[in-house]
Amino acid sequence: MIILADENIDRPVIDFLREAGFTVLAVQEMRPGISDDEVFREAQLNAAVLLTSDKDFGEMVFRRNLVSGGVILLRLAGLAHLTKGEKLMRVIREHREDVRGNFTVITPGAVRIRRRLFSEGAENA
Repeated sequence: MIILADENIDRPVIDFLREAGFTVLAVQEMRPGISDDEVFREAQLNAAVLLTSDKDFGEMVFRRNLVSGGVILLRLAGLAHLTKGEKLMRVIREHREDVRGNFTVITPGAVRIRRRLFSEGAENA
């Protein structure tokens, strides 16, 4: 699984995932400052799961019905980078197949996965 980390994902979290063996592409390294639409397109082009803390991607997925390889929305503000990285890694490992193509929200106390939301014939970015 390839993960595309949006610009709002802390560098220590990206480094933690890479050190744990995940393939992580980072917008801040590739194309800093690009729009959300371009970030979404990068995820599509790389067949990546998008990792973000930006709730706007929920609107793109649900209201605009954009096709995606999956989105993980981190709602872990205030937690230490190590704690964020460990929680994220655990969720990805435990729900690897579930996060692909679905919208996953990770909060300190819960993991919510909205399944089968991407249908054939949906609009592309």
